[in-house]
Amino acid sequence: MAEASLTFRDLTLGYNSHPAVHHLNGTVKTGSLTAIVGANGSGKSTLMKGIVGVLKPMEGVSLTAPGARIAYLPQQSELDRSFPARVVDLVSMGLWPKRGLLGRHTAEDRETVKRALMAVGMDGFEARPIDTLSGGQLQRALFARVLVQDAEIILLDEPFNAVDARTVTDLVALIKRWHGEKRTVMVVAHDLDLVRQHFPQTLLLARRPIAWGPTVEALKPENLLRARRFDEAWHDDAPWCEPEPHEHGGDDHAHLHAHGHHHHHEHGEAHDSHDHETGPRAA
Repeated sequence: MAEASLTFRDLTLGYNSHPAVHHLNGTVKTGSLTAIVGANGSGKSTLMKGIVGVLKPMEGVSLTAPGARIAYLPQQSELDRSFPARVVDLVSMGLWPKRGLLGRHTAEDRETVKRALMAVGMDGFEARPIDTLSGGQLQRALFARVLVQDAEIILLDEPFNAVDARTVTDLVALIKRWHGEKRTVMVVAHDLDLVRQHFPQTLLLARRPIAWGPTVEALKPENLLRARRFDEAWHDDAPWCEPEPHEHGGDDHAHLHAHGHHHHHEHGEAHDSHDHETGPRAA
């Protein structure tokens, strides 16, 4: 298997001619488990959409290892929960790449779906309409769909939002299972304590990678502070998930505001902007 599951070469993504991820270069190693963190609107979801091909690059490329399949789980807010479907229908959608949209499901397929629902604690929910599920139950069902896809690369956009603590624990266990199976997993997350505890690698975004590497290094206080200052140079209302250390460095704010500044690290370099849900902002 290729050493790199994903390769970014001068990848620039955006909306309506406004760049949202700037000139990203680097690789994601096969079998790695990476958290993508940053303030709201820092390009995390944009990067996910660029990797999966939902969003076409403005410049550069995002390359996937030959033959590697991608399972992509968007944010719940992007899903139409009013769609008249049962849990079994939602999970069975994971079979589409294998069977096709109109393909007949085999007894083996039905058993695969049943095992996936059991793995996420949703056995017995097959006939439940998805619009009757809680946030946690829906996310479990969506994880079952990812299980059924059996992909080499798994992209999860904020999977822990609007779910209870027990569900978070169970979903983290599934993510670790995928990691143990040498799948490449990238997860957009906000809870930095959760990231520190469970994710070996972290990409810290703030209109570019502020840090990208081992989590213990990437989430050092000085990196979080630099990410916040860089983000605040563009807009002043960016919420963060934990208090930042009180440090001084008045030159950083103006320095980070400059488009031309590039930060070098072992994975690559880039600038970054706003996620789709908050909309792009021109500098």
